[in-house]
Parts: sequence; C-alpha cells; structure tokens
Amino acid sequence: MSLDPPPYLASLQNNIRSRPIPWDGAVRANTISDDQLSKIRAVDKVRKEQRKEVVEGDLDGYRTLFVGGGGKPSVLESAAKRGDVVQYILVLLGDLLDGIPALAKALSGHPDPYGSLVPLLTQSNDPESPIPLLTSTVLTSMIASVPEFSKKEASAIPRLFTYLSTLTLVTDGGLQDIAVLEYSALLRSKKSRQLFWEQRRETVGPLVNILKAAAGVSNGDSASTLWSSAGSMRSGIEGNIGGGVGLQLLYHVLLVHWQLSFEGADIGEGLDEEYDIIPLYTQLLRLSPKEKTTRLLISSLYNLLSTNRTTLLPAAVLAKLPTLLQNINGRHLSDPDLLEDLQNLSEMLDEYTKTQTTFDEYAAEVNSGHLRWSPPHRSPTFWAENARRILEHEKGALPKKLAEIMGKPWETDKQVLAIACNDVGCLVKEVPEKRSQLEKLGLKTRVMELMQEKDESVRWESLNALSGWLRYSFETK
Repeated sequence: MSLDPPPYLASLQNNIRSRPIPWDGAVRANTISDDQLSKIRAVDKVRKEQRKEVVEGDLDGYRTLFVGGGGKPSVLESAAKRGDVVQYILVLLGDLLDGIPALAKALSGHPDPYGSLVPLLTQSNDPESPIPLLTSTVLTSMIASVPEFSKKEASAIPRLFTYLSTLTLVTDGGLQDIAVLEYSALLRSKKSRQLFWEQRRETVGPLVNILKAAAGVSNGDSASTLWSSAGSMRSGIEGNIGGGVGLQLLYHVLLVHWQLSFEGADIGEGLDEEYDIIPLYTQLLRLSPKEKTTRLLISSLYNLLSTNRTTLLPAAVLAKLPTLLQNINGRHLSDPDLLEDLQNLSEMLDEYTKTQTTFDEYAAEVNSGHLRWSPPHRSPTFWAENARRILEHEKGALPKKLAEIMGKPWETDKQVLAIACNDVGCLVKEVPEKRSQLEKLGLKTRVMELMQEKDESVRWESLNALSGWLRYSFETK
C-alpha cells in the first residue's frame, strides 16, 4: 500500500519481525525445505539494497517460494500447520513487495498467484487474528501492483473484499482503518470499482454507516435526520469527530467514496436511492472540519452530479446544497483542485436552479422516491396553483409515484408516509372531482390503512386526508 500502514498494523508487523523462528528445527520437522530456508535467509534481516539484489537475481525462485510452481508447494502451504512461520513469511513477503516492484510483477505472471493466499483469509472469524489480517495486506499489495487487471484478480478480489468488509463492521477504529486503506489501494482500476459496487451490501453499506456516524446520524435514526441540518462534527479529543469516528478514518472513507465516484454514470443514481448519499455528503460538507475532507466531498459531489444531472441535481437542491456552496465560497480556501471543483459545482447548480419552478422541485422530490417536509407540501398557494397539474402531468405519473411511495412501510422514516398523506389530502381538497383517479390507484384504501399506524404524525395526516375525502363524498350525494 502506498500510504503508511495504520499504527495497529505496523505494531503487529514489528512484533512478528522481532520474533525468533527456529528455522533449522522447522527443516528437521519437514515444515519447510532446505531450499526454502536458503532463500528466506538470503533476504531476512539484511540491508534493503542486498535484499533487492538477491530477489531480482532470482525472481523465478522467489515466485516459487511464495506462490509455488513446477510441482512444488509454496512455503505458506508447506508451513500451514506452523502459525508462527506463516505469520513471519507473510510479513517478510509484504516487506519484499513494498520494496521490490519486480517481485510483484513476477508473482502476477504465475498461473494462480493467489491460490495459496486466499484460503488464509477464512482461517479465523476473529477480526484480530493475525494471519487473515496479514494475508489481506499481502493480497492488496499484489493486486494493486499488477500492470493489468485480469481474470485472476477478478476471481480473488471479491473474497478479499468480503474479508475486509468484516473489519469495517467492528468498533475498533484501527481495524476499520486497515480495511479502508486496503480498499483504497484496490480501487485503482475500473473493474475493481465495479466489483466493489456489485458487493455493495458488504462494502459500501458499512462505509456509509461510518459516514453517518461522523455526521451525527445513528443507524437507528430515520433518514430524515440527514435533512434536518442538525448535529455537529468538529475535531475533539485525540482527533475524534461525530460518533467517535477518527478524523483519519473519515478522510480515508471519503477517499474510497471519491474513487468510487469516478463510476458515477453507472452507480450515482443507485448510491442516492439506496444510501441517501447526496444529503449525507451535504451534511458532511456542512460540518467538514478540515480542508482535505472538504476537497474530497466537493470532488465526489461534482463527479456524481455531473454524470446524473436529471436524477441527482434535484436531490442536491432539496438538500440545500446551492446555499451551502455559497457559504463555502466565502471561506479562505487554498487548494487549487478544491477551488476548481467548487467553482464547477456551483456553476452547474446555479444553471440548474435558474430554470426550476416550484412545481419542478416538487415533481423532482416525488420522483426521487423520498419525501421531505420541503416548502411546497405546506403551501396552500402551491396546491391551489398546481394540484390539477400534478394530477395531469405526464398522464398521472406523479400520483402513481405517490402510490408507490405510500406502498412501502418506511420503517425507519415514517414521516414519508405522513407527507404523502398530506399531499393526497391536498389533491382531494383542490380537485375533488378527480377523487376517482386517486381511488383507482389505491390511495384511499392506503390512507385508511395508515390510520392504524403507531406513528402519531402518520395517523394525524391520514385522518386529515380521509376527512376531506369523506366530506366531498357527502357533498356530492
């Protein structure tokens, strides 16, 4: 990995390097061969220059040592029953890969360079187990160094992603940081980013939870918390921020998201639909404690919005990103890349907002599939002027979308149902003669069902909507 290893990993590696290994006894016990020991001693505890010269002078031999070949097992396979030897070899191999690029290239030329390593990832379910942890580091160095991403890497990397995802789920920030740094090293190719996205429940989801914690949104909170502009995220004791997330961990998670944003055309819409990424980024940007985190957020937003203008620009406006960018433009920023992306993002949003009417904003919100208490919902003037248009727009597409939204349970964000009931009630009030159109979509039935909801706001709004429905029903009899 190009970045310095996290303290947790560096400490583990230093501890293993200092351990004495009874190599001669390992040979006598047939744990390793004389030839394997000879090659290990030639590069162990010697100067870096000497180590590099020895390995580059026998690349085929060291490839066979570490990944096998010609009918010979790798030293990791030979010493499989000796955990101390396996750990030492993994640290040694990691050191060699970091200092000798030619070795990584030689290993990648093997027909199955990862075959003896990938099984070690599942040797233990304990996230602190050294062998899977050290194996992930070696695999990351190997895969990140290949000149071209091939089927061999495509076969190994999903299992590596799965292992790393288990580290992101623990509460230990050190282990989380190891996983995130290795993700970053692996996401340098388009194919690896696509595979990362395909495994998003394992990979992206836990990282989003880390960002939510930093933004002051716990997993149990409703998604609407992101839209409240509440919370605070400022560096505190020992560099921790919201939710106890370390500043370095936040930066590294944002780095991974920034790398992923280069696939914005393919994943941008899904990112927002599944993870509310635009309001989350906006909230993080509002609270960003450092210029380097601001830079990554601005760049990620630009990558996503510029490739998904139709679907994501409305979400950015709803999250009040244009107003926030005006405030950020007033800060004393020095990074030239940040300033350029900030200008481009501001201009893109300014151009979009100039052409938007209140109806356009409302339609965009409904089409986003996630309702918030934005101004139109409570505006009598808006409904008086736009209710009929909402019903007739694109052959009733908006009421159909409302019905789709109301059909979901919204377990973690009940206010969506309350807002939808409010909107249905307003439509009935302003255009009572169109009640049958709404009834055919099942909206009246759904409103009646929601009167039994535990959430008080949902019950209240459903009662209001139904009372209007009944009033007009009686008046027409």
